[in-house]
Amino acid sequence: MSEPVNVNISTARLALVGDRSPGVRAHTRIPGLLDALAQRDQLVLDAYWIPTQDAEDADGLSGFDAIWLVPGSPYRSEAGAIAAARTAREQGIPFLGTCGGFQHALLEFARGVCGLSGVDHAENRPEGDDLLVVPLACSLVGHEGVVKVVAGSLAERVLGAERTVERYHCSYGLSPAYLNVLRAHGLRFSGVDEAGDVRMAELTDHPFFLATLFQPELAGDGTRPHPIIRALAAAAVDHAAAAEGSVPFSTRR
Repeated sequence: MSEPVNVNISTARLALVGDRSPGVRAHTRIPGLLDALAQRDQLVLDAYWIPTQDAEDADGLSGFDAIWLVPGSPYRSEAGAIAAARTAREQGIPFLGTCGGFQHALLEFARGVCGLSGVDHAENRPEGDDLLVVPLACSLVGHEGVVKVVAGSLAERVLGAERTVERYHCSYGLSPAYLNVLRAHGLRFSGVDEAGDVRMAELTDHPFFLATLFQPELAGDGTRPHPIIRALAAAAVDHAAAAEGSVPFSTRR
């Protein structure tokens, strides 16, 4: 006789890496979104805010089922933001990076995977000679824009569409000069704006690794979590279930 399968719903631990501030709208939105995930989708997350300085510690993100590198740059610790993206990438932990999280996830990939150890972020080091993240020609603070999604990508599966309109609050983006080298090392650019500038990136050899220059946490009125946030939560619960040997969320419906 086969052993019974544990069908208990796992409570996943989510690390919100960022320097929490009541002045950052994304930060004030997140608690309500987590409540909505639990009530509407039965996706229960035990969330902890991790200051970027604490994320520098090798054990600072131990035991988490997902990492969300939230907006709010410049971060107090660039090294901590980089460490959060690296930990998720290397350990197969579900990851979402939004706005500044997108920028620093790409910075980590460039340094850690592509060998571009000297690249910098213009917001952190405007005097740098080798800038991976540069000022946008036109600031996107407070703007909405169309994002065209690559067919067959994780982004398309999550969004369920090849076109979406998203909100931004940023002034920096990826330098086009590095597109080819990042792509050659395995980074997939899965969303662009109408001018072809990168707005989403993902890793195809990772359980769930998605970064967006836009801020899905600002979508709507905050009562219905954006599909990307819901997908992160589902990936976190599945990660927790795998660790416990229980049934993944994706098979419960």
